[in-house]
Amino acid sequence: MSESNTALERAIRATNWRFLMLGGLALLGIAVLVAVALLQQRTDAERDRAIARQQHTFDVIMRANQLSGAIAGAEAALGRYVVSADKNLGQQYGDQWGRAGEQLARLKQITADNPAQQARIVRLKQAFDARGKELATTALYSTYKRHSDAWGSYYQVRLSPARTQLEQVLNEVVDAERVTLHDRTKAAADLLANSGLASRVLTGFGVLIVLGAVLLGWMAIEAQGDRAVADANAETERERSVELQRAVADATEQLRAEAAEREAAQEQLRQAQKMEAVGQLTGGIAHDFNNMLAVVLGGLELAKRHLHTGGPDAQRHIENAMEGANRAAALTRRLLAFSRAEPLLPEAVEAGALIDGMADLLDRTLGDGIAVATSDEGTGWRIWVDRHQLENALLNLAVNARDAMEGKGTLSFVTGGTSLAENQVGECAAGDYVTIEVGDTGMGMTPEVLARVFEPFFTTKPVGKGTGLGLSQIFGFVRQSGGEIGIDTAPGKGTRVTLYMPRHLGEARAEAAPASEGVPVYSGRPLEILVVEDDPRVLTATLGALKELGHQAMGCDDPHAAPGAIATLRSLDLIVSDVLMPGQTGPEMIAALGDRIDGVAVLFVTGFAGEADAAMFGGRTVLRKPFTIAGLAAAVEEAMAQEARRSGRVAAA
Repeated sequence: MSESNTALERAIRATNWRFLMLGGLALLGIAVLVAVALLQQRTDAERDRAIARQQHTFDVIMRANQLSGAIAGAEAALGRYVVSADKNLGQQYGDQWGRAGEQLARLKQITADNPAQQARIVRLKQAFDARGKELATTALYSTYKRHSDAWGSYYQVRLSPARTQLEQVLNEVVDAERVTLHDRTKAAADLLANSGLASRVLTGFGVLIVLGAVLLGWMAIEAQGDRAVADANAETERERSVELQRAVADATEQLRAEAAEREAAQEQLRQAQKMEAVGQLTGGIAHDFNNMLAVVLGGLELAKRHLHTGGPDAQRHIENAMEGANRAAALTRRLLAFSRAEPLLPEAVEAGALIDGMADLLDRTLGDGIAVATSDEGTGWRIWVDRHQLENALLNLAVNARDAMEGKGTLSFVTGGTSLAENQVGECAAGDYVTIEVGDTGMGMTPEVLARVFEPFFTTKPVGKGTGLGLSQIFGFVRQSGGEIGIDTAPGKGTRVTLYMPRHLGEARAEAAPASEGVPVYSGRPLEILVVEDDPRVLTATLGALKELGHQAMGCDDPHAAPGAIATLRSLDLIVSDVLMPGQTGPEMIAALGDRIDGVAVLFVTGFAGEADAAMFGGRTVLRKPFTIAGLAAAVEEAMAQEARRSGRVAAA
């Protein structure tokens, strides 16, 4: 189809080009005809002017000859008058000499356009007047009957200088006109010759134009034929294109049907894999939760026995139960972070200090068979990360390392810093990175295991001994924080997992930062607090904890009822709100209250935040569920201090 269209376009362009040339030749032919007509007109005009000039020359010569004849006739009549003394002959002489004067006047008139001839005419007039005086004297002798004097005078003036001068000037006038006649005749001949040459050239050019027009016309007709052929070919190609489109549509429909069948088969396969993954996940989570619940239930039962018997170990058993519950809460947070349901609450963290603070947790988790070695290369670089998520990630790596070493070996934590080029490790951007290396002396991994290590639900542990979420959860957290993971391992040589986290140039937040001078902070006085929580058990527990801390707390189980509850309070210092509630979220409720809670601190409590991120909380304090009374007290103090700092900035502005 494209080749046919191309051929048709070429034929159209060729035809257009020929027609344009044909039009140009037609215009050129018209121009030649106009030039020939103008040349012929100019030639005719010049010819007419040449003829007129020749006629003028003939008139001058004729007038000069007539003047000469008239003078000769007058002299002859005077001779006859002198011989016969006949008065009639005398009258005839007078008439002849008068006509000669008229011829001289006419000759002067017709030579007025020729200055040279005019000069000769002046001389001719002088000679004519002188000759006239001589002849008039002779005639007077005859008139007065002095015949002998008349004869003598007549013979004397026949060869006088005046006569010679008159004849000489007349000859000069005639000769000059003959020369002029010769020049004008030659000029007319040259003009006719040049006009003929130009006419022949233009005629030849016109013939060439006619031949070119004929040739181009033939080429245009041929191109029109080619265009017709191209049109026919294009129509054929269009028909073939329609057939091909129909065939493609049929093939596409068949492929869609086959794709639908494959999609159905793949959906069945995915469903089977999902069910297998769910079974594996359920077994692993059940195993972990059973271990934690065993600690909780066993510790609470032992504490209950010792409370009844007054034994001294009740406190220790309660602490064991709380540790098991905290581990269960940590597992829940791992699952939420893996599913992106729990938001990251980043802060500036120094990795070496964080690992040092995890020493007791690592010792209790790993057991006595694992020796923990830490090393900080002293760069002092910080990272912007969720502290609790990083702790969970490192604890996950530690537990995986313990299992790889089968409970005996050395676990090392090495922190430092490095500068990476773009894509030097994974998909990381170029820049400075804090490195956290977790190494073990375990069995290592094969290349096949390493290739799948970040897949969700993939595990090498027996069924019911693990969820397969450990490294995949760590991978998601690190990528979510803008970092990358590198693994160096080989069978029998242990494993080193390195986290590359982007360097943060801000200051690390201290665990208990003192208040700034001049900024009002929470003074420890009892607070008026509104608690908004839709779960009645959590609401009761939160109210009880706040009252235990010495505060005045009022409960509200519906975020839409919060404005009415606030209206009943005489004063309000703090709002403690759950994040996800039916009908309205906690951040939406706070935003809707607007100016009515100016100067009131806000503390968000969450165990599941859906798609929320840190930005939706507006920089306010967030407390994770489950929490202890001590954690609640610290969060309340932090929320009050944060509101005091914000109010201080507003007042200063």
